[in-house]
Amino acid sequence: MNVGYAIKLCRQQRKLTQGELAKRAGVSISYLSLLERGERSDPGLSALEKIAKGLNVPMTLLLFLAADEDELSGFTPDLKEKLSAAALNLMRESA
Repeated sequence: MNVGYAIKLCRQQRKLTQGELAKRAGVSISYLSLLERGERSDPGLSALEKIAKGLNVPMTLLLFLAADEDELSGFTPDLKEKLSAAALNLMRESA
């Protein structure tokens, strides 16, 4: 699971800087940067909730986007495609 990748992807979709997101989420820029670079991979539930709120996305969307391919191995390719499309739509709708 790569939570940092999901956070960075959503942040860039929202056209936010790390500083802007850090302020919205109530976390430090350095902590956010470590997460995005994968140098800190274990954000607690509280931090993840704050970041999701700062991004204005459901936390479940972050978790889905963070899932590795092997974590989705039981999903059919069609289902993965539909879930990915739904995730992108959620991001657009909540912008």
